[in-house]
Amino acid sequence: MSAALATELGEVLEQAPLYDALLHALRTFQGDLRIACSFGVEDMVILHEASRAARELGVTPRVFLLDTGRLHQETYDLLDRAREHYGIPIETYAPEAVSIERLVRHKGPNSFLSSVDNRLECCAIRKVAPLARALAGARAWVTGLRREQAATRAGVGAVEVEPAGGLLKLNPLAHWTHDRVWAFVREHGVPTHPLHERGYPSIGCAPCTRSVAPGEDPRSGRWWWESAGGGEHKECGIHLRGARPA
Repeated sequence: MSAALATELGEVLEQAPLYDALLHALRTFQGDLRIACSFGVEDMVILHEASRAARELGVTPRVFLLDTGRLHQETYDLLDRAREHYGIPIETYAPEAVSIERLVRHKGPNSFLSSVDNRLECCAIRKVAPLARALAGARAWVTGLRREQAATRAGVGAVEVEPAGGLLKLNPLAHWTHDRVWAFVREHGVPTHPLHERGYPSIGCAPCTRSVAPGEDPRSGRWWWESAGGGEHKECGIHLRGARPA
């Protein structure tokens, strides 16, 4: 991927309205663009505008969910609602059954509770490896990362180059604030995850996500049994700097 293209995309994603940025990305990459959606509020904002942009271009966006097998029921409910609301297919990528069977056979179903290494192993099987399949053949993918979300994300660029293969990672909400995201939701009637209303700023696997109290670090609801703080361990491996699919 050329540096000139990455620079151009970065300027568009930082400066243009979200709709125009996604329209530009869809036009640039066409079927080689993937849009990640875990059904948190940021991803729903992107899905809302990407579906509009795709209709204008007359294309079907490639949207995907990493179905770890341990998501909240409310996430699956919103998946069905989003499919109907936006009229677009949403691809799901699940972990390889043999890998899950091997993990549970040797370490039990809750090994992620015993250490950070074991939890990252579970994340690698359930999320990182399926992500590699979801992005196979892609030239770029879109995420809902924001710099304000966590210390590990403070340096997120609007466009980043993945360390392997030169895949471009587009983060059109990188510069958005929490208040701006929710103002957009209210203005445009975007469907949102019901767990947000119950104090869940970040939503992942059901056993690994809890609500947080007002004023708490938003990432403190993820893997809360691990040490406090916003270090690298508060990520699953998908968005770590230099991380490669397992």
